[in-house]
Order: sequence, then C-alpha cells, then structure tokens
Amino acid sequence: MTITHDPMTKPGLEQVSDEDFAEILKATRSFVRTKVVPRETEIMESDAIPEDLRAQVAEMGLFGYAIPQEWGGLGLNLTQDAELAMELGYTALALRSMFGTNNGIAGQVLVNYGTDAQKAAWLEKIASGEVVASFALTEPGAGSNPAGLRTKAVQDGDEWVISGGKRFITNAPIADLFITFARTREPQGKDNGIAVFLVPADAPGVEVGPKDRKMGQEGAWTADVTFDGVRVPADALVGGSEEVGYKAAMMSLARGRVHIAALSVGAARRALDESVAYAASATQGGTPIGDFQLVQAMIADMQTGVMAGEALARDAARKYHTGEDRRIAPSAAKLFCTEMVGKVADLAVQVHGGTGYMREVPVERIYREVRLLRLYEGTSEVQRLIIGGGLVKAAQRAL
Repeated sequence: MTITHDPMTKPGLEQVSDEDFAEILKATRSFVRTKVVPRETEIMESDAIPEDLRAQVAEMGLFGYAIPQEWGGLGLNLTQDAELAMELGYTALALRSMFGTNNGIAGQVLVNYGTDAQKAAWLEKIASGEVVASFALTEPGAGSNPAGLRTKAVQDGDEWVISGGKRFITNAPIADLFITFARTREPQGKDNGIAVFLVPADAPGVEVGPKDRKMGQEGAWTADVTFDGVRVPADALVGGSEEVGYKAAMMSLARGRVHIAALSVGAARRALDESVAYAASATQGGTPIGDFQLVQAMIADMQTGVMAGEALARDAARKYHTGEDRRIAPSAAKLFCTEMVGKVADLAVQVHGGTGYMREVPVERIYREVRLLRLYEGTSEVQRLIIGGGLVKAAQRAL
C-alpha cells in the first residue's frame, strides 16, 4: 500500500493515498451491494449480522478503517471515512453499527487521548475486531448533553470505583471494552468534572441488560449497562488525566456527526434508487407510474436532497480534517442530512404506494431505520443550538 504524509494531520500519522483509497472504496461498495444487500431480509428477521459477513468485514479491515496504521488499522482520515460511510449507508445500518464504534466515537477517544500504554493494550485488538469497543456516555438523564451525566468515579487508593447506569449503549451485548464517562468532581466554570475510563466488560460489577427492542435497525444491538462499584486501576483513566473526559466526548461526537451525515446520504441514495427502479417498472392502468408528473416531482425532490446532502457531508468532512471548522460544520451536516434522509425515506414509501408499507420491501426498512439518525450523537434540536449559539457567540466576540 502506498502511504503519503498529509501536512494537515498530526506528525507521524500516515495517510492512505488516493489510489489505494479508491481500491478500498471499490471493494467496500462491491461487498455491500453483492454480499450484504441480498441478505437484508435475513438480517432483519434474525436481528443479527451473520457470522460469515462479520468475518468478511474483519478480513477487509473495516473494524479498524479509521484506526492509524501503526496500530493495525487502515488509517483513513475523515474525508475518506465520509466516502466510505456513504457506501455503508446503502444497506442495512446494522452492518455499519457492528464496527462503527470501534472506528468512531469509542475508538477515536483512544486514538486521540489515550496514553501510549493504553493504545498498545487495546488499539490493535480493536482494529482487528478481536475487541468490540462501546461508547458508554448516554444516561437516562443525560443524552445529547453529556454535561448532565450522573455516573460517578471515586478514587480509592490506586484504583477508581465507578457507579452508575448507562442507556442505549450500542454493541453493549457484545462489547469487550466500555469507554466509560463518569463524573469525578463537581463542575466548576468550564470544567464539567467529567473523566473517561477504560472498563473491560468482564470487570466485576459490570452488568449488561437485555437487548433493546427498537423500531428499526434490526441487528444493531443496544442495551443498558450498569456499573455497580466497578473497580479499575489508575491506569484505566484515559490520557492519565481527569480533564480529558469532556473534551474527548465532544471531539468524538463532533467527528461522529460528520460520519452520520454521510451515512444518511448513503441511505437516502438507496431509497432514491429503489424508488426510481419501482417507478420505471410498476404500472397503474397500464402506464408506468414514473410517467406521472407528480411521481416525477417526488423523485426530483429526493434527488435534490441527496445531492445537497452529499455536497454538505463532503464539505464538513474536509473542514473537520483541515481543522477549519470542527463544531458548526459537523452539526450543520448532521442536521441537514439526517432530516433530509427522513424526508427522502417518506417520499420513497409514497412512490411505492401500498407496496412500500410491506415488510421485506427495502424502503419500508429504510423508513424505520433512518428515524434513529435524528436522535443519536446529538438530536436535531441540539444541533440547532450548537449552530445558532455558535454563530451568535462568534459575532459577539467580534464586537
């Protein structure tokens, strides 16, 4: 593989060349469309990703596509991540969810904030898929705003004792490692008092609840996680500092928002493709429904949304990668793209008519799956607050 150094990245981090990335993207696209798409109904009905598909994902290196190469990953940057996400969004979202936390909100905490010893202990296993990492942040009273979390970590000699409960934790039933956020001190000013810990899933006191029964995204497992006096050594504190936690959470969520925006574009593209194919072949009174102008109008709105979302997701990824904007742009991209895919999925069902309401029809699954995208990693309402508040504060600072 040809490696180049990108001056926009941290020193020492190697980047995948455009030529090599084109091959990775081509292989992923082929895998998604020829191996996964034909088995979407199987995934939905079994509520699981088949083991042979998981093995292929691991062999392709997708469990560590965003983990640096020095730790066994592919080393894709966020602009490349966004392109990959558009391909992964084309099929059942459970596929991406299976390895998404390893590369995204969980893995990036270690990549960006872990000590050398922590990286050496976990990152290669995360990149290979040997370890599944979960991002244990959300709580019953602390969702899109992590500043409200109540899980506590108290220092006891050379150990930390963690107590509290988490909710809706992706991959919790199969996790080997929980990237766990806990309050270690009272918030003061800009210090939110949050630290982050590496908690092995088999640590005494860790309890994972039953799989959640969700509206959609069958095969993507979430569950509650309880920490009942869980003891971890001092070196489980990420970065060796209590001050890392909140910053790590915000960084991971902002980066993840760009990824979710691109994922939404992929799902919208699939809904559009299904709708165009159906409109071209299905007939009403002997006439293809695609000949009807109102159907064409719906398809036109879908296409426009997909193209706009694609451009915005790519622009946000570029701005995050260069450091130009790692706050407003990710939120704007997630807000627009997740709202867009909801509208596109709704129109796709409308184009299909009664057929679109039937199980095993792709647009019915897409309609249910994409509703979650407006909720996790920051709701649409939170994105609006970040965007609007950020712009007003910037103007005030300029006065």
